[in-house]
Amino acid sequence: MENNNSFLDRRFKLTERNTSVRTEIIAGLTTFIAMSYIIFLVPGQFLSVAGMPLESATAAVILSSAFSTLLVGIYGNLPIAMGPGLGLGAMFTFVLTGSMGLNWQTALGAVFVSGIVLFILAITNITKAIIDAIPKVLKSAIGVGIGLFISFIGFKSAGIVVGSESSLLALGDLANPSTLLSIIGLIIMCVLMARNVKGAFLIGIAATTIIGMIMGVAPTPKGIGDIISFVPALPIDTFGQLDIMAAIGYGIISIIFTITIVDLFDNIGTLIAVSSKAGLVDENGNLPGINKGLIAGGISAIVGAIFGSCTVTSYLESASGVAEGGKTGLTSVTTGLLFLAALFLTPLAGLVPGAATAPVLMILGALMIGEVSNIDFSDFTDALPSFLTIIMMPLTASISEGMSFGFISYVIVKVAAGKAKEVNPIMYILAVTFIIHLLML
Repeated sequence: MENNNSFLDRRFKLTERNTSVRTEIIAGLTTFIAMSYIIFLVPGQFLSVAGMPLESATAAVILSSAFSTLLVGIYGNLPIAMGPGLGLGAMFTFVLTGSMGLNWQTALGAVFVSGIVLFILAITNITKAIIDAIPKVLKSAIGVGIGLFISFIGFKSAGIVVGSESSLLALGDLANPSTLLSIIGLIIMCVLMARNVKGAFLIGIAATTIIGMIMGVAPTPKGIGDIISFVPALPIDTFGQLDIMAAIGYGIISIIFTITIVDLFDNIGTLIAVSSKAGLVDENGNLPGINKGLIAGGISAIVGAIFGSCTVTSYLESASGVAEGGKTGLTSVTTGLLFLAALFLTPLAGLVPGAATAPVLMILGALMIGEVSNIDFSDFTDALPSFLTIIMMPLTASISEGMSFGFISYVIVKVAAGKAKEVNPIMYILAVTFIIHLLML
């Protein structure tokens, strides 16, 4: 694949990773569109509910996403997009400012301190030691579990699967216009994928959005004001408003430990799964540059708290860009620049309905489940932990909770089977840590 030894080729190792500038840009565009919904969902459903001013919270989400994604792209050379996490956003709103009764300034202080902890763990190589200690079978299970989890999110977001009192889950109303639009989008993307069309997700999302406008499901722009804003929103009311001392005074263990554990393992799980899909891991399932990704994650959590955002983490939607061929940090740089542009194009991003992006999440499950072939289900001491890791992610709607059950059970069954020597000593520490985490929920 010819890149003419350009600056971008040398900086991002495009030729070495068998990719091109065009492919990386398409991948970055795809990732941005797949996760652009956070621009509206995180401020509207989480931060404003916690009492934060909506306009400033929206700007904080956009800026923290742009900064963190550019950082992991330039520093880590990884095709990973970052932004305020949905699970972490829910924790920020419904746990910290909800059940714990903290104000949002104190909650931001807790996010800041947890970012400091994550950064220290990364620069001291403790995170690398943790990742090296995780057996390959569990790394494969993490990828499969994440795939099923995000696919389930896609089906629920589309309305194809709904809650049911009698059977927990049931088939939704397929005649509902929004659900029907998602099904149409799914068909379009599947056809494009089957024919190996480059940019299948991006083309599919655009086509589905246009069809949605015709169906009346997606808003139709009525003028330039519905497409572009000439005065970008800034986090005037949230920037620098974090209260670090109040967070520490409330109880550093009860607040910050929980945030740190969830963010650390959400990051590890996502980085491993997405990078594996990009072919960046070695024969042992390790990602050579993962520590840079984790350092970027720690810095991003700190900066995000300063802007006025809940904890920033790696995003599962990065897998959509990887599926389009993204293999380097140029994918992330593209996504990060698009987030900056979103300060001016917020109305345009709002034209893409959730029904148009849900099919991407559905298909990602099919693309990521292949890792299950690396699990030896004939060995119960591998099968049970892998199964629990995989099944508990979608059932609990949490990557870290799925990993908790998997890691704890791995140590228990290996010791019970007389295979304690197969367990890395760090895995015992992780199992105890996860037990504490579960007890603190």
